[in-house]
Amino acid sequence: QVQLVESGGGLVQAGGSLRLSCAASGRTFRTYAMGWFRQAPGKEREFVAAISRSGGSTSYADSVKGRFTISRDNAKNAVYLQMNSLKPEDTAIYYCAVSPRTGVPVYSNRYNYWGQGTQVTVSS
Repeated sequence: QVQLVESGGGLVQAGGSLRLSCAASGRTFRTYAMGWFRQAPGKEREFVAAISRSGGSTSYADSVKGRFTISRDNAKNAVYLQMNSLKPEDTAIYYCAVSPRTGVPVYSNRYNYWGQGTQVTVSS
């Protein structure tokens, strides 16, 4: 069992930055790939970014590539999402999730534990 708690969301103007954090419980954090997903009102949950167990590999959705950076600190059982140059279309609830898969899974059904989410709102 893994518990995840996201933080760092909030209201920001377009062009601004936010850094999301996800704290994970459990001693086996380093055995999981980690991912960030988001869900906007009226839309399906979509992949944002993923990072491998060691942090050596990452993957990003095309819509955030070059603006967002995912990282992890296995000593702190934490994963982060640095979001720069935010746009109104980035407004969503952001979720972190864990996957027992190797590599950088991009499909939500590859993840088996999810956090409660943190709201990010970008005003124009």
